[in-house]
Amino acid sequence: TWRHYLAADARKKPSAPFPFESCFRSAARKHDLPLTLLLAVARGESNFNPNAKSDRACHGLMQIQWPVTAKYLGIYRLTALYDPCTNINAGAQYLRELLDRYDQNLHLALAAYNYGPNRIDRSKRSGDIPQGAQWYSGYIYHHLGKFLQGATIAPEAAMAGQRSAYIPHKHIPIITFAQPFRAAGFHDHLHKQAPDLNIEWYRTGRRRYQVVLHYADKPSLKAGITKLKRLGVAVK
Repeated sequence: TWRHYLAADARKKPSAPFPFESCFRSAARKHDLPLTLLLAVARGESNFNPNAKSDRACHGLMQIQWPVTAKYLGIYRLTALYDPCTNINAGAQYLRELLDRYDQNLHLALAAYNYGPNRIDRSKRSGDIPQGAQWYSGYIYHHLGKFLQGATIAPEAAMAGQRSAYIPHKHIPIITFAQPFRAAGFHDHLHKQAPDLNIEWYRTGRRRYQVVLHYADKPSLKAGITKLKRLGVAVK
């Protein structure tokens, strides 16, 4: 799946607007990475929250681990990880190094981004990596799908008039699981029952995988809660 992405879709640019656009575009060019890949990692890691902090001392948009990984990437102040462009560039630099380390095997590179390169042996086959690293690769691919919808290789100038400003969506939790496959399964079940329901699932901490309802304003929140109630799902 990842090989197909690199061969067929990596050059595509998202048609939908996204946050911190200049930072992502600059980092993608500098480190020769697909823009949609960086966006997928940021969405999966922090849902574009520059102030995100995990229970494993990972910080910012791309969830850079402090202090070891940050200092390896040349960042010596924790506060610098909360600068969006600094954090995005660090994540892109790390991904580029991992891709080169694993001979352009994006599946293994993402596993190492999550687990650490010392825990992902370069000599192993993709199917031999730890289960947690396996799911992480699929998790990022899930978020990648959001940016490949409508993506095109058309010049950016041609798309400029078709793109509106980014409007961040708020969200409220629906349910939290201890296993990622349960969150993914519940998300898929709801989406199948109500395809227009604006839901997503995220890793929010160690053994915490949360299905959430996205909304832009009070009317969309009310409409989403109503749809969930019709499906027998109560939201507090």
